[in-house]
Amino acid sequence: MSDQNDPEREFDLKWADDAEHKEPSARARMLAARWKHNPPGPVPFRPDPGPGRRRRSPRLTTIVALGCVAAGLAVLLWARMRGAH
Repeated sequence: MSDQNDPEREFDLKWADDAEHKEPSARARMLAARWKHNPPGPVPFRPDPGPGRRRRSPRLTTIVALGCVAAGLAVLLWARMRGAH
């Protein structure tokens, strides 16, 4: 076995970054081979929602959130008043 502190065998990140050639990952090679014959088409950043999905209104979301907060406060107040007796 060689010595652990051997400076000739020390491979660090700087050594790897200074390499002349960097081999692409397996996924990159696979995608390059697939796209060589069948390139991907343009994809929108956010696709349009489908016909079955309706977007919830922000007003309804606010009402639901405030209702949950009010219900939580009511439960806490009820428990505190009940514990006082």
